[in-house]
Amino acid sequence: MTQTILTVDDSRTMREMLKRALHDAGFNVIQAEDGVHGIEVLQGCEPDVIITDVNMPRMDGLTFIEEIRKDGTKRAIPILVLTTESDAEKKARARRAGATGWIVKPFDPTKLVEAIRRVAA
Repeated sequence: MTQTILTVDDSRTMREMLKRALHDAGFNVIQAEDGVHGIEVLQGCEPDVIITDVNMPRMDGLTFIEEIRKDGTKRAIPILVLTTESDAEKKARARRAGATGWIVKPFDPTKLVEAIRRVAA
């Protein structure tokens, strides 16, 4: 069965890179442009894993994670944070919000896919 990944990133280039890497690995990919759009997209789908950026307009990635974790039906979805940030405080806040893992950009497609398979297992 094909797993579905929701990617949430305000960068069109990053969304395209993620889509290509994930499609090549056999995943179905749904995309959102920021946290607000991500919440809207989640109304109509149940992804196996969510990958979100941190710094986005309208709703940042950490607030997005906190919002998802408030919803009992979505609480178990693994969430990977994909960001240029490597700040320990942001990582700690992401963990408190409910992030499953943290990947620093630029990402290695092979490592990204391995991380997805680990958290989705």
